Amino acid sequence: MPEILYRPIHRRRFVKTSLSLAGAVATVTPIYSYATSPSKEVHWAFLSDTHVAGDKEEAYRGFKPYKNLQTVVPQVVSAAPQGVIINGDVARLTGEQSDYQRINELLNPITQKIPVHMTMGNHDDRANFRRAFPDITTQVEEKYVHVIEASPVRMILLDSLLYVNKVAGLLGKSQRSWLENYLATASAMPTLLFVHHTLGDNDSGLLDVDRMFSIIQPHSFVKAVFYGHSHLYQYSEREGIHLINLPAVGYNFSDSQPVGWVDAKLTEKGGDFTLRAFGGNQSEDKRTTHLDWR
Repeated sequence: MPEILYRPIHRRRFVKTSLSLAGAVATVTPIYSYATSPSKEVHWAFLSDTHVAGDKEEAYRGFKPYKNLQTVVPQVVSAAPQGVIINGDVARLTGEQSDYQRINELLNPITQKIPVHMTMGNHDDRANFRRAFPDITTQVEEKYVHVIEASPVRMILLDSLLYVNKVAGLLGKSQRSWLENYLATASAMPTLLFVHHTLGDNDSGLLDVDRMFSIIQPHSFVKAVFYGHSHLYQYSEREGIHLINLPAVGYNFSDSQPVGWVDAKLTEKGGDFTLRAFGGNQSEDKRTTHLDWR
């Protein structure tokens, strides 16, 4: 399915589906479960904005996204997380099939051992994504949404792609309705949301961000929202919910920002997030930020 790549001979996960009604639209959402028994800590790798092009030599600001992801893959394999999330803008600009073919090739050393989940960013194209990864399970009115149960936390991956190669993003009514219905019946497991677009009031960010927060804020088990898009690495809060802006893998927009990924260790109480910077500003490489959940 397009949101996950995983190719081991003996699969250590199972998929179940959840049926809910989003307004008048029936939606079946896959739930990926990786925990066979309760755990005190789970270890995942969080990437964003890989921007890989079909052309291996394609470059921007002196960075070659293909080579950057080629650098990250053995780092992730060595870190041995239980899973990987790439939080949107998987492809370079317009989400060409050749971009996703390159991603598929590059991720193979990871996906032989570890599941890789992906969200949609504004430089991704659903139609080409679907052609490259045809085993689609479900969607909320063409939006890719799924849930990861990785005890002791739950991760919900949302789809904010509105237009290909235009900056603004939108969850939309059906996806918001699904999220509202899902959270109303979900258990109190600490829950982390992933969405590509930024969470301010900028027209280039998530246009329905306030409506999203009106849904998630009343549920105290929602602890954090992870996002990308800005190619910044930073931490903030909104109404007690942590906001974590993941760094870009492909390139930065400013020399003051790192190029890299985040190694995350998560518990029911909080998380430790270690920056793995291999380009740009590397002054905080291997620095760990600890967050306590609300």
